Amino acid sequence: MIPLRSNIREMAGYVPGYQPPDIASWIKLNTNENPYPPSPKVREAILGELGDDAASLRTYPSASSALLRQAAGELYGFDPSWIIMANGSDEVLNNLIRAFAAEGEEIAFIHPSYSYYATLAEIQGARVRTFGLTDDCRISDFPQRYAGKLLFLTSPNAPLGFAFPLDYIKELASRCDGMLVVDEAYADFAETNALDLVRRFDNVVITRTLSKSYALAGMRLGLAIARPEVIAALDKIRDHYNLDRLAQAACLAALQDQTYFRQRCEQVRETREFFTNELRKLQYQVLSSQGNFVFATPPDRNGRRIYDGLYQRKILVRHFSDPLLAHGLRISIGTRQQMEQTLSALRDIG
Repeated sequence: MIPLRSNIREMAGYVPGYQPPDIASWIKLNTNENPYPPSPKVREAILGELGDDAASLRTYPSASSALLRQAAGELYGFDPSWIIMANGSDEVLNNLIRAFAAEGEEIAFIHPSYSYYATLAEIQGARVRTFGLTDDCRISDFPQRYAGKLLFLTSPNAPLGFAFPLDYIKELASRCDGMLVVDEAYADFAETNALDLVRRFDNVVITRTLSKSYALAGMRLGLAIARPEVIAALDKIRDHYNLDRLAQAACLAALQDQTYFRQRCEQVRETREFFTNELRKLQYQVLSSQGNFVFATPPDRNGRRIYDGLYQRKILVRHFSDPLLAHGLRISIGTRQQMEQTLSALRDIG
């Protein structure tokens, strides 16, 4: 028998959203991708990095992603020593577990939220504890002091879309003996963020991604903001060349083009509000969302029926088999035209 670790042999593994091979023929609203292209400056930066003969690819990229840390620091108001760049925010989430939770130690997250936390914990051999949500979107039965090594808090929550109030996140930080990781993958579409709490609490880490708001899911770019001693620890265990030259060029150009970034985020927010209002006219229950998606429940609470009907019409949304979520659908926000086509399909499905 191949001598795999028992937890790796037995684990199921994470299943990402479906990526159809004929992607151009679908309205793809299942993985919260940005419907708009990245800043035109991204293309210019990549071509500039390649040059006429792609000679730059012969040598390794900056191991520390120094220019990106500086740009992110200027954008968010932190010294670069408080920032680490990553191959998608998933790399940071993985390395946080590796850095803080030894085999058998506990990490926690909210259910429902990002299910990949559980997979990363299984790989490390850490124990998992989940907390549910109350009707007013607070954590149910959270202890006065939480002694686990990490608590992952997805805010805005995916797949539900709500954001935890900052006062509540502050309270959670004060009740955690370990690290509070605020996963802000969708914060650029929200009204607030928790960045200031990193300055106020030494156990708060903020993670971000450029996949959603910057339309760079194909480049795999993310970052974390935390106290310098936390960043230094994460630096020790990341791959030493974790971002390639083209990814670094794309990231720098995207971060520096804030005018384009803000315009596209506003377009998504406006379309989100339009789509939410139209769904409610169809008697769907829709949670008010702070992300680039909505969680919507049809009148008959049969999310699978609607998913199948949309799939037959080549519109992809996300349906979860989890009993807490199976009644509804997570629908990414596309262009206004895509959402109008989706609404037309929903009326047709009935």
